[in-house]
Amino acid sequence: MAPQLRTLVDVVRAHAARQPDAVAMICEGRRTDYATLHRVSNQVAHGLQSGGVRAGDRVAYLGRESEHYYELLFGAAKCGAVLVPINWRLAADEVEHILRDSGTAVLFADTAAEAVADRLAPELPRLTTVVRLDEPGAPGAGFTSWLAAQPDTNVLGRVTPDTPLVQMYTSGTTGLPKGVVLGHRSFFGVRNALAEAGEKWIDFYPEDISLIGMAGFHIGGIWWATQGFAAGATNVVMREFTTAGAVELIRTLGVTTACLVPAMMRLLLTEPGVTKDDFTTLRKVIYGGAPISAGLLARCVEGFGCEFAQIYGLTETGNTAVCLPPADHTPDSGRMQAAGRAYPGFGLKVADSAGNPLPPGEIGEVWLRTPAAMLEYWNLPEATAKTLVDGWVVTGDAGVLDEDGYLFIRDRIKDMIIVAGENVYPAEIENVIGRHPKVAESAVVGVPDERWGEIVHAFVVPVEGETLTERELALFLKGKLATFKQPLRYEFIEKVPRNPSGKILRRELRERFWQGEERRVS
Repeated sequence: MAPQLRTLVDVVRAHAARQPDAVAMICEGRRTDYATLHRVSNQVAHGLQSGGVRAGDRVAYLGRESEHYYELLFGAAKCGAVLVPINWRLAADEVEHILRDSGTAVLFADTAAEAVADRLAPELPRLTTVVRLDEPGAPGAGFTSWLAAQPDTNVLGRVTPDTPLVQMYTSGTTGLPKGVVLGHRSFFGVRNALAEAGEKWIDFYPEDISLIGMAGFHIGGIWWATQGFAAGATNVVMREFTTAGAVELIRTLGVTTACLVPAMMRLLLTEPGVTKDDFTTLRKVIYGGAPISAGLLARCVEGFGCEFAQIYGLTETGNTAVCLPPADHTPDSGRMQAAGRAYPGFGLKVADSAGNPLPPGEIGEVWLRTPAAMLEYWNLPEATAKTLVDGWVVTGDAGVLDEDGYLFIRDRIKDMIIVAGENVYPAEIENVIGRHPKVAESAVVGVPDERWGEIVHAFVVPVEGETLTERELALFLKGKLATFKQPLRYEFIEKVPRNPSGKILRRELRERFWQGEERRVS
């Protein structure tokens, strides 16, 4: 691993000085070396400052990934601005909530997001500037012109490990996404802990070629990218993940390491014409973010022919806090269905409702203690206090520990659904379904799916005397929710089961779908 680093500003400055000509990233064949990344991110920082952005102000990115995304990430870091990456698959109303809630001052939007940006900008008084992102490789009058007017000298500013770096939005139990504020330390806690302990569960080297398979608006994607940059590796940026594209990049660029969700792993193995020979350069695959069946994991171990490490954590924990190391990915280990164990120096306990640790074998709520934990939920002190308790992150997942400290996840207390790595909360979907005039009430759960890990299943109670169809609901939800949040199955019922206090009994609704599944969440 590269020497001890504490902030993203340290990363780009160190590698620009140490290996200026080394390739920092490749996107659609375009190569950016570390010296250029340092210079351009300086220009971004100056551009933000000259536009009135001050330390702590929010700057948003809405669009597919390219080298511009990471230039903005490092540039915002240098001037102390906080980057708000927005999932470009979200509906306009969902984007508006994020921009309004974060108080974003400057929005960078690519051409595919222009219509949404144009519609929302007049309605957001704090949004003072919208910068159009030129199509990568085809500079135009937007970002390129904005950048060209700026100097490339170093930006003066005080950045510490606790300085806010990004604000990632997660779906909420109340139906409104919450802004998770992460400092620079969230992206260095794991790598530094492993380096200090001499462990190589997840390791990077300057000669690595790392595929960024997950999108940067997810904590998994941005965390993985920063690990590669911190090591001085070459990072392969995909504008959007496609199976054929990923196979081609692995084959032609000699990708050595990648971070994927199980749905991506399955698709890579089943891509027409692909053989084990296509993956010979891979030395390690990191996976997580969604349920994975024992059968799929076994096929991946055989098909990729490399080391595997599974990661478990939350956006609130700065991504991973628990890991199943490569040594445990053998059928005779008995641990391939475990989430893993805590990193060296991290804390892990399964607790009762009062937060007291339970003995091995007893199911309780998973609590994690990590130096990478979030700083806060943006403008939500009460929610922050419920999640950050005495230095622990209360996850909302139910699990059990074995005698050796390995964690096995049993259920999801907070009811979150993970669709191909995308986090979805039922309340979001139920709130929108409930606007339909023929819907009396609804309940949404996640059910297992071989392709996506989970899909959304909606139980709907029609208003008495009304006839309602799946097609009607599907058309009603179109444009109101991101596509991945929309139910793929509907089931009409007479009554939603609830406990005496009125809480929906989701476990009762889910149970018949998950019978026989050893692993219900990742």
